[in-house]
Amino acid sequence: MTDRVTKTAAEVKLIVFACEAGMGSSLMGASQLKKMVKKAKLEITVVHSPVGQLTDQADVIVVHKGLAAQAQAKVPGAAIVPFTLFMNDPAVKSLVKTLTAGEPVVSAM
Repeated sequence: MTDRVTKTAAEVKLIVFACEAGMGSSLMGASQLKKMVKKAKLEITVVHSPVGQLTDQADVIVVHKGLAAQAQAKVPGAAIVPFTLFMNDPAVKSLVKTLTAGEPVVSAM
């Protein structure tokens, strides 16, 4: 078993909301996450990307649980935060709460 990637709150500068194709409901989820980060006054960039186009610049990848293994394989140095619901998912809310508290983000994988 490998150690899970952990990013301190200060290390998180780029969150990528990843999806399969790059449109539809995941785009709305990415928009919601951007608003949550802005409201929390976090200096973090949030972008939306298909999982196949992820780069190693991502500090945290928020991705549907069905694509989490693919995201981890593509960017093994990022903390992976899988979600189930495209809107109002508890994992996404928890991520923002963790970062707002200055706590580290630990990859779920």
